[in-house]
Amino acid sequence: MKTHSSRNDFYEGCRSRAIMLALEEDRYTGDITTLATIDSRQEGRAVIKAKEIGIAGGVEVAMQVFAACDPTIETHIHRKDGESVQPGEMILEISGKLAPILAGERTALNFMQRMSGIATRTRAYVDRISHTETRILDTRKTVPGLRYFDKEAVRIGGGMNHRFGLFDMMLIKDNHIDASGGIVQAVRRAQQYREKHNLDVKIEAEVRSLDELSKALVCVPDIILLDNFTTDLMKEAVEYVRAACKSVLLEASGNMGMHNVREVAETGVDFISIGELTHSVKALDLSMTIMLA
Repeated sequence: MKTHSSRNDFYEGCRSRAIMLALEEDRYTGDITTLATIDSRQEGRAVIKAKEIGIAGGVEVAMQVFAACDPTIETHIHRKDGESVQPGEMILEISGKLAPILAGERTALNFMQRMSGIATRTRAYVDRISHTETRILDTRKTVPGLRYFDKEAVRIGGGMNHRFGLFDMMLIKDNHIDASGGIVQAVRRAQQYREKHNLDVKIEAEVRSLDELSKALVCVPDIILLDNFTTDLMKEAVEYVRAACKSVLLEASGNMGMHNVREVAETGVDFISIGELTHSVKALDLSMTIMLA
């Protein structure tokens, strides 16, 4: 069984590899513009500022980008990940040799703008349901290769991460259920597999109706996902589950957005998963300006 330590190593590896790949695809044989115009010994300072209101995200990632370009580059944080920013406010200050700073500029900004956009949107959802106990979850609807950063940005914005991938949770969805011959068979098989292989993972079962809900509850999975339930049906489901088995958590999913998240949270579900957080990102506008030493 994979330990938490080995999983953390895996996540850190995803982060480091993605940063290096992003730098490599941008530089390839070198930043020829900077090589042609900037003395390799010239030093200076650069500042990254916000151009609109939002939540800072990817600050530490940007620092890692610049360090990968030149380990002698120094950075100073003015706004930490998760802090609010206003137009014109400084987020990160970078100093050292200008050539590697310029080589890392776009990669650092790309990470920061996307992550800040996700964090900003997530915070808007979290604030909208702050009067409830419901938590906002992300999904696996992320850009291939950037999942670590997308999910980190959700955490920065105050949301929670759902499973990272196919390996750290059993999520029994409609296709699993149909192929297994029913929800009871699917959940039972998952529980037997977990026990046989001594897996430290949660089992979540998706249900599409109150009938499936009652069948799933007999098996007592850790979480039940209410897929595309109306608000009225969701209220009924919450009342039924709370009366029958309080240990089972409930997640709402399907057509979730700012238009209905408050109403859904008020039904009493434990989680609301929102694909829009990472599959339809509006980047936060940031800029970097060079100041000569």
